[in-house]
Amino acid sequence: MSSPQSPEEIKAKLNLETSRIHWHELQTYYARGQVVRVAPELDLLNVAAQLAADNKAQFEHWMSGGQVGEVAPDLARAWYDRNAELWAVVIAPWVLVQDRSGECLH
Repeated sequence: MSSPQSPEEIKAKLNLETSRIHWHELQTYYARGQVVRVAPELDLLNVAAQLAADNKAQFEHWMSGGQVGEVAPDLARAWYDRNAELWAVVIAPWVLVQDRSGECLH
């Protein structure tokens, strides 16, 4: 019997499973309603860890603030038109995506 993973261990595991993917490759998941948009100001790994932990209160907070939610059709079209490269991590059945194209990375 193994002990539960610490939040740090969960985030480290999720970090290994996070990658960049083009929007065209996510069309099937988007059509199924399985893509979750994460605002650029949030830590994608933290959001994924909270989803894995089923932290409903935190998700409701993010959703009410518009920081996490469905991908709106206009945004999906814009991402499709430029085949946006997004950061993504899977917490089955969900695919969390984050567009960091507007960020200045040092």
